[in-house]
Order: sequence, then C-alpha cells, then structure tokens
Amino acid sequence: MRNSCTLVTHRILTWYGQHVHFLLMTSPRPGLTWPLLLLLISTLMSGCSALMSRATGGMAANLSAAILNQSDPETVRDGVPAYLLMLDSFVAGAPEDVAMLSAAAELYAAYGVVFVDDPERAKRLTRRSWDYGQRALCNANADTCGMAKLHLREMQPILDTLDKEDSAPLYTFGLSWLAYIQAHSDEADALTRLPQATVVMLRTRELDPDYRPGQVEMYLAVLNTIRPPALGGDFTAGRAHYERAIELTGGRDLSVQVKFARYYARPLYDRELHDQVLQQVLMADPVEPSLTLSNTLAQREARILLSNADEYF
Repeated sequence: MRNSCTLVTHRILTWYGQHVHFLLMTSPRPGLTWPLLLLLISTLMSGCSALMSRATGGMAANLSAAILNQSDPETVRDGVPAYLLMLDSFVAGAPEDVAMLSAAAELYAAYGVVFVDDPERAKRLTRRSWDYGQRALCNANADTCGMAKLHLREMQPILDTLDKEDSAPLYTFGLSWLAYIQAHSDEADALTRLPQATVVMLRTRELDPDYRPGQVEMYLAVLNTIRPPALGGDFTAGRAHYERAIELTGGRDLSVQVKFARYYARPLYDRELHDQVLQQVLMADPVEPSLTLSNTLAQREARILLSNADEYF
C-alpha cells in the first residue's frame, strides 16, 4: 500500500511540475492552483497509510472545508476544469485505482450537472463521469463488471452479493449514472435505465445506512420524480424520500428543497407547495458548514424558479 501511495504521489508531483506554468498562465483563478492540488493529493491519498493520514489529514479537512464553504460559485466554476484534466491524467497513470476513479467520476458528475449550461457539453462530461463510475465499481468488485448493461432482473442477483465494503463505489456508480440520466433525459434509452439506477441507490442504503444518508435519499427522490407519473414516476415514494432527506439534513441542505420544488411540485402543478418551499429556501441562511457552496447555488436556482413560476403554472 505504501509503495502504491508513493507512486501516485510521485505522479501527482511530476505532472504538476511539468504543467505548473501552463496552469498558472491559463487558470482564471491561479490562486486556487496550489490549494486545489493539495486538496486532490490529500483526498486521493487518504487512507493510504497511517503516516500519510497524519501528515495530510488536517490539511485535507481545512482545504476541503474551504471549497465546500465557498460562497462564490464562479470561483469554483473557473477553477475546476484544469483539475478535471489532472484527474484524467491520474486515472491514466493508475487505471485500476478505485479511489481515483471515484474521485474523477464524482467531480465530472458535479461539474457537468451543476456548472455546465450547454446541454451537449453536459452530456459529454456526464458520459465520462458514468464511464469512471462503472470502472470504479468494476475494479472494487469484479462481479459487477458490465452490470450497467443488464436488465433489472439480471442485475439484482449481483447487487444481492455485495457487502458493506462495496457501498462507497456503489454510491459513486449510482451517482454518476443519475448524472448521466439527467444530462441525457431527452434520450429514451437513458430514461429506460431509471429502475436500475434506483435499485443501485436502494442497495447502497441497505449496505450502509450511514453512508451519505441525506444524499442517498435525495437522489432516490430525484430518481422517482424525474419522470411524470404518467410516464412511470413514483411521486408517492419520491415525496417520502424528499421528506426523509430534509429530516436527515435537518433542513440545512437547501438543494434538497429546491429539487423538491422542481421535480415534485412543478410536475404536479402544486403552485402552493412550490412557492412555499422556495420561499423557505430564500429565507434560510446559506452559510452552513460543508454546504455553503451548494446552498448558494440552491438559492440562485430558487430565485429563477420563482421568477418564471407564473409562466410555468
């Protein structure tokens, strides 16, 4: 394990040494270069060894908090693309590293869904996220390789063989799949895979109820309400998941309420619920440990949804 950590650390520093001038010259926010590099190092290296953990643990926590607590989304938007390329480089150097594949999958999913307005670009980025998510799970458990291509009845027996150790890569697999489906929602083939993505998240919750429970419930809610009831959406289950996610997060994750308004209240044409939920979002303080960035984005989206509500309803 230590040799693996040393090799990856060497690759990181070598890559950065070769490209630091390019990054500093082209990054719109060069001040983020070193902090994000260190964040990536500490994140990808976490768990490699007790020594590495002690050396980087405090720094990783502080840098991660700085990003998640950023109240200016543009700073994050401008800084991320260079690090997507860097993660690609790391994956190329360690193509079977589950942690690295998972980190790339989740970052591509977040950037493609949250920060990209061009639909075609969002499709490309989430397609890469989905590829990384599949590879992460496959390398964590060989029995799951190719599982995404299976029908639900063929997938379920494989999911039943997984254990708690598989919950993290399975979560990444489900998250990247949902991001792909959201970006490709105009394609019938993507939407037909919603039941498979749903059972993946359900199985993640079964394997480890304490692993990102609020996020798992939120994604289950979206999976159940991304289609209208006439096309197979289960809005009764979806509402239960939204309410459970709000309960688990203590209402502090404003993105849950915004998704509740967008994917539940709007399709049901429930204007009262829609406006009530979004007004609560706007009245909330977005500053919350580890949620400031997502809350700031949620409030922006809430304002947009309210501003065009008359046209929608």
